[in-house]
Order: sequence, then structure tokens, then C-alpha cells
Amino acid sequence: MAGFHYEPLSYLDASFLALESRSAHFHVAGVVVFDAGPLKRADGGIDIDRLKAHVNSKLQYLPRYRQRLEWVPYDRRPVWVDDAHFTFDYHVKHTSLPRPGSDEQLKSLAGRIFSTKLDRHKPLWELWVVEGMSDDRFAIIAKIHHCMIDGMSGVDLTTVLMNVKPEAEVEEAPEWAPRPAPTPTQLAVAEAARLTRRMFDGIAAFNDKLRRGLKVSDKTLDKSIAALTSLRSGWLTPADRTPLNPDIGPNRRFDWTELDFQDVRAVKSRLGGSINDVVLAVAAGAVRRFLIESRGYQPDDREFRVMNPVSTRRGGAAGKLGNQVAMWLVELPIAEPDLRTRYELIKDRTRTLKETKQALGAATLVELSSGTPIPLLSLANRVVGPKMRPFNMTVTNVPGPQFPMYMLESKMLANYPMVPLWAQHGLGIALFSYNGRLFWGVQADYDTLPDSDVFLDAIHTSFQEHLDLTAEKE
Repeated sequence: MAGFHYEPLSYLDASFLALESRSAHFHVAGVVVFDAGPLKRADGGIDIDRLKAHVNSKLQYLPRYRQRLEWVPYDRRPVWVDDAHFTFDYHVKHTSLPRPGSDEQLKSLAGRIFSTKLDRHKPLWELWVVEGMSDDRFAIIAKIHHCMIDGMSGVDLTTVLMNVKPEAEVEEAPEWAPRPAPTPTQLAVAEAARLTRRMFDGIAAFNDKLRRGLKVSDKTLDKSIAALTSLRSGWLTPADRTPLNPDIGPNRRFDWTELDFQDVRAVKSRLGGSINDVVLAVAAGAVRRFLIESRGYQPDDREFRVMNPVSTRRGGAAGKLGNQVAMWLVELPIAEPDLRTRYELIKDRTRTLKETKQALGAATLVELSSGTPIPLLSLANRVVGPKMRPFNMTVTNVPGPQFPMYMLESKMLANYPMVPLWAQHGLGIALFSYNGRLFWGVQADYDTLPDSDVFLDAIHTSFQEHLDLTAEKE
């Protein structure tokens, strides 16, 4: 028995650490708004002790939240170890807006919180409980490093922290004792042995595949073709630069809006395609309008690509942390003035991505690159990344439950997600559908989008145009 415990990060999870820089933070986040009434104290504040006890009781199901990073001495690959100095109160913070706090003040606070990187010497997450909001509400601002979580596992976490019905009882929190972490020497020896075993297992698996013959060859060929198609979709060529792609700083703005999810479904039903197609089409219309009317930028003959994450999480992976996601590159036809044509182009492009198995291709590329040393990947990101910039913006859409959820007795009213900004990405869009609403979170570089309200207006105008188009088809 080794007498110590550690867990290597997957290559994709480690990549999100390596890609982080002074101006590109790789935490995912969100602002969740609740009905404050059931958790109010007699003095009007939130019962923070009860709320913290509830969160603490759920950490037994989230072991990663009490782990920190350690690094293999000889190649700086990261691993997870239990944090012997874990302090719950460091991670769950309590603050208040000046009463009665407005949504604009909450947005400003969220932007400031999202502007700072997480401390890599501690578990990589924070929860900010924000009271003092108007209309008898409170908020939780959640911030978790991308190496711990993707969008779909984030939804799984929501099911751990919340319930489908009001629940007054706080679960008992069992005693937690950290498992011993390896010394640097122990970690180096254990990882060298693990990688050696992995190499021999790989050779054995390859020989087995040779024995199994054509079926395996066909599968390998399928993955290879998918990987080549993924590369040809734009990963090796830079996207055109637009006013939304300046050199960004570390400071952020966060804004949000929402749409009626039934209206979104109506557009999908009448124009065809998927909810994701509707989201991409509305985003394309909003970007086109914003660039032309607010930046004086004519997108004629310009290619505007978005990275559209696609979950590769299987049914049996529900509840597991870590990233199981691949990235589509989708060209948004912002140069096309006709809305109907734009929508059909997006439908055709996403259909082609599905037919050519681009999610498999992107996942295969990650698998093929998994031998790249982490320091080399980090250096490549700093030297090559800004020059390449294969896409202009991220648009990620995560489906959520279409029924009310509760934190203890407090109903969740809204959930505005945040997606991190890559180098030279001044804007990113994340969406979450919940209880009949589609919530849009707009994350922006502080200097790139001082007029975020104008961009939100462009989203609503674009969506209304799609609704109007569905009326024409009736």
C-alpha cells in the first residue's frame, strides 16, 4: 500500500490550466438568483450560517472541492491531492449590496469577482453569497476553475446542491480527514511507474487491435477521418479579426438577459433545426447588428467563427467532475443580410458537423496531443495562441431542468452562466435553460464592451426578427 493518495488530471483538464494567462482566466462561473424570503432572519438578513452548513454538508459528494493542485517535479504535470489545510470559510464568502441592491450593482460585483484568478495553492472554487437585493432576493456568485468542471457536470452539481422541492433539513456533514499527499520524490516515482505501465498497456492494446483486425481498423480510420475533418474546419487557420477581438486585459464586465423558452422552441419547431441552431442564429444576428450599428464595422466577406462546445459525456458519467467536452467550430454568416438565409446556412453547417463527426474528431485531437508536455503547451499558448486565434467568440448552450429547483426552501429564480474569454476574445456568450426561461450570460473584456446593454438590445432585436419570420411561415 502506497500510504499516500493523488489523482492525475486528464489532459484536457490540465490544458485549461496551461492555457490560462494574466488576461485569460479559465474559471467558469455564474450568478444564481433566489427567493430570499424562506432564508430571511428577523433582522432582514440572510441566514448565512444555515446556508453555509447546507453547502458544507454537500462536500461529501464533491471530493474535488477539498483538493488542491500539486505538480510532478520532473515535467510539471498537475495532479490533485487532498488539501490538509482546507478552510471552508475561505471558499464560501458573504457580502451585501447597499439595500435595496439592484441587478446593475450585482452585475458590477460579478464582473469584479470574475476579473481575478483563483489561487492555485488552494481548492479552485469560490461561492459568494450576496444579500441586500431588491424584491426580496439574494444571489450566489459561483466561480470554479475549468479544469474541475464543464457545463454538463455543472448541471450535475446543481442537482447536488439543490432539490426539486423545498427542503428545510440540513444534511449531516460527516467528519472529513485528508488523505496523505505524496512527497515530491514519491510523486515522481509513482508517476514514472504509472506512465511506464500505461506505455506497456498501450502496446498490449495495439497488439490486441491487430489481432482483432478490420473492425478495429475501420474504427481507427473513422476517428482519423473525423480528426482530419475537425482540423480542416478551421483549427489551423486564424479567424478574421473584428472589433470584438482586441488584445484583452484581465478585467471583466458581466451582463445578462433572458428569453421565453417556449418562444425559442416555437422558432425551432417552425424553422427546423435544433435549439442550438436557434441560439447560434440569434447570436449571429446580434453580432451583425452590433458590429454594423455600434462599431461601424462592415462584415462583408469576413469569416466569423464561434467555438461551440459539445458534450461528449455519456449517461453513466453523470455526477462526475472533470471535462468531457469537445469543441465545434461553426462559421456564423454575419456577412449575410437575409435572416432566412442565415438561419438555413447555420442549420446546414451544424448538420455537416454532426455528419462528419466533428465532436469525435475534436476529442480524437485531444487524445492524440495528450503526450505534449504541459510546459510546452503553456509556452505554445503564449507564443502561438494569440497569432492563430482559430475562432472569434465562444457560444455555449447548456440545457437545464424545466421545473423549479430549490436551495433549502428558497426557489431558484434565475441562473446566468459565464464562459471564460480566450486570448483576443472580447466577448463570450453562455446560455442556460431553466423552468421556461432561456438565460443569457454575456462575459466581456472591460474595455471591449462598455456598452453591453446595446449588445443585449441586439440579442432581443435579433430574436424578435426570428419570431417574426416564424409568423410569416404560418
